[in-house]
Amino acid sequence: MQRLPSNMAAQRRNLMQSHQSWTDDLPLCQMCGVGTAPNCVYSPDGKGTQSHPNEDGHLRFRGEDGCFLYGVFNGYDGSRVASFASQCLTAELLLGQLTSNHTDGDVRRILTQAFDAVEKSYFETIGDALAEKAHLSNYVLPHNENVSFHQLSSQSQKVQERLKELEQEVSGGATAVVALILNNKLYIANVGTNRALLCKSSSDGQNQVLQIGRPHSTDNEDELQRLATLGVDSARVRQAGQIAGQSSTRRLGDYRVKFNYSEIDLLSPAKTRPVVAEPEIHGSQSLDGVTGFLLLMSEGLINALESAHGPEQANQEIVAMVAAELAQQNSLEAVAQSVVERVKRLHHDVYVSGRQRSTYCSRHEDMTLLIRTLNMPLADGALTPTQGGRIYPVSVPYSNSQSTSKTSVTLSLVMPSQSTLTNGTNTASTLEEGTPTPGQSPTATLQSTNTQTQSSSSSSGDGSLFRQRGSQAAQPDETGRVPPYVDFSQFYRLWGSDHSDGQSTQGGLGPQ
Repeated sequence: MQRLPSNMAAQRRNLMQSHQSWTDDLPLCQMCGVGTAPNCVYSPDGKGTQSHPNEDGHLRFRGEDGCFLYGVFNGYDGSRVASFASQCLTAELLLGQLTSNHTDGDVRRILTQAFDAVEKSYFETIGDALAEKAHLSNYVLPHNENVSFHQLSSQSQKVQERLKELEQEVSGGATAVVALILNNKLYIANVGTNRALLCKSSSDGQNQVLQIGRPHSTDNEDELQRLATLGVDSARVRQAGQIAGQSSTRRLGDYRVKFNYSEIDLLSPAKTRPVVAEPEIHGSQSLDGVTGFLLLMSEGLINALESAHGPEQANQEIVAMVAAELAQQNSLEAVAQSVVERVKRLHHDVYVSGRQRSTYCSRHEDMTLLIRTLNMPLADGALTPTQGGRIYPVSVPYSNSQSTSKTSVTLSLVMPSQSTLTNGTNTASTLEEGTPTPGQSPTATLQSTNTQTQSSSSSSGDGSLFRQRGSQAAQPDETGRVPPYVDFSQFYRLWGSDHSDGQSTQGGLGPQ
């Protein structure tokens, strides 16, 4: 590893410790919103407690030449790496490095170099601490007859305390998913287990949900093959499910798996560094004429939703929630926060329900959701039912991997539109008569695709049970009652004709 001049390393270390930003002068992007929620551990009575400070990070900047940069960082064992990466990566990409003249190949190369620079710069900031830690780890107290046992014990205790301080200073890492928009083309750079989803409306009126890339985890076949070529037993990695406490096979920081991997039993056979910070880059995808939104999610948000409802419909569910909130909120910040809070409530409700999946929901990690809209206007404001809005049920399926039965939780959504949205080609509908598509008449089909698999879902709900309400609230009569929203006259007439058998009904059906 090349060492930067000591004064530069010291400046970066002091900057990180002072919590100053290198990118304060860059304008924030106003076309995105971010929602967050801290980690939580539930007690048996369902009350939640935060076990550590929030370790996630994010970035959302607008550069020059129509360049936009977004990122979500999932930190662990502290927020140092996530915080450093969000600042340093911005400085490596938006301070003149990218221009509209760059080709796709140039952009890929610059993105890869930026991640490499972030990794090296971070290790420069902790270089002195790592050197001191290595020195103290080999520290042997000199034998001196004039030094008492008590003095030796005291010195040894001080060494141990200092080693503990240094470990806290240098430990930790982060995974990252970064989105770059340049020349109206989308590039996704991923390191680790966060997720990027692109929801766009196609020309035939369908909404397609695309998961861009796969997580770099211990069940990713490509990653297992990469580790195997380095001499690592991929079967053991798959069985363990984690590498040094994390499921990611690529990550930023984490000196243990970068410098001391030979001391980790699972990684010790590796010929070279097995856990890397090299991003997998997907792009370029043209956004010309695209209407929809881009989602960047931390691993904690994904895991919370999948723990509660299973992994089969996680992408559709999160898109349904975002679409529902976009249709009734006029602030992207409020949309993102509302979705995160909804996932948090779903996770908690499954835990306290005592259902079979509750065993997976005893805790969740920090959650971050970044939403970037694409040529899509926000709602003018929420319409209540008495203001002419219409209620649509948004079905959030609950599935149990150990059972074939499925149930659903129905959430009410107030919408000014009257159309419906169905889900998927050759699949059942998660959102049947469900969430309308923001910014257009929601008669489209939500089609969920993945780079590897397609998922299935369950059906529920029928928005046709509700008829449109007037623009003004119905006034109560002299008894204080208002007319019903649903007209059952036809039902009463049909029921009476089917059951009369030539006899009059006892008292008749219908309101008396």
